[in-house]
Parts: sequence; structure tokens; C-alpha cells
Amino acid sequence: MITVEHHDHVVKVSVFGEFTLTDYKQMEDMLVHEVKFQGKVSLLIDLRDMADFTLDVAWEDVRFNWRHPHDFKKIAVVTEARLIAWSAWLARAFVDAEIQVFENYDLASDWVDAGSN
Repeated sequence: MITVEHHDHVVKVSVFGEFTLTDYKQMEDMLVHEVKFQGKVSLLIDLRDMADFTLDVAWEDVRFNWRHPHDFKKIAVVTEARLIAWSAWLARAFVDAEIQVFENYDLASDWVDAGSN
């Protein structure tokens, strides 16, 4: 399950439990809509409460990054999981956004919100 909020060129997504392809597609649709009407956006994705994700989510994430390499200003990933942090750093090869990994949500939110307009 995910929750999504957006305001002033910033989209904040929180994942709870298993991150499914349906959840990812919901997030993807919101991001594409925001980019279409707002231009480049910043993304904060909070994965602290994510229990697991399906393999199709990982593949869709790669595909989404390939299709939207210039649509994001900043991407903040909140997680304590090393594998997720590593994959976030790997995404730098596909997108030109600034990408940072945080363990603290408030620091991530402050970083993404800075200069979001």
C-alpha cells in the first residue's frame, strides 16, 4: 500500500507493507501527471515501512527511469536497507536528478523541499 501527497513541485510517497506493481503503477501515474502539468518535480519516497517488493516492481522501476531520465530535480529515498540504498545510487546512471539516500525522514523532506519551486 502507498500514500501519495503532492504540493509545489514535490511528490512524497510512503510505502507500507509489500510494494506491489499496482502500487508502483499508481505512483508512476501520479508522477507522470505532475511532470506533464508542473514540469520537473522532486520526489521523496519513504521506504522505511516497506516489508518487501515484488520483482516486477524492481523491473518497472528500471523501465520508468529509462523513460523519464530528465523529469526530476531531486530524488530522496528514505531507508535503512543497504540493498535499497545501493539501488538508489545505481539509478544515477539513468536519471540526471540529484539523488540522496536518508535514514531520517525530516532531513529528506527538508532537502527535497529546498528549492522545489
